[in-house]
Amino acid sequence: MATTAPRPADTTSHGYISDKDRYLTRLRRIEGQARGIHRMIDEDTYCIDILTQISAITSALNKVALGLVDDHLNHCVSRAINDGDTHEAEAKIKEASAAIARLVRS
Repeated sequence: MATTAPRPADTTSHGYISDKDRYLTRLRRIEGQARGIHRMIDEDTYCIDILTQISAITSALNKVALGLVDDHLNHCVSRAINDGDTHEAEAKIKEASAAIARLVRS
């Protein structure tokens, strides 16, 4: 079971907010691909064709994840550094490192 990190106490916007619509569009497309794989299995589609679609979804999810990591670094981490809050900057960098490690393991 996956655990989630506690949410930061601040109420400022997140780094991805300017690209929120783009992320949501991409995630809707991924949802459609997942439904397509469900249908392919239901219809007894050839294994390799299903694996090809799974590869496409994995790639699409990785692009979303990398975009969110980039947004976190460019917004959340850089804001903490620019604010001069060393403790907060270190915490944000540690968060990013842990998220990257989880992505690499998956």
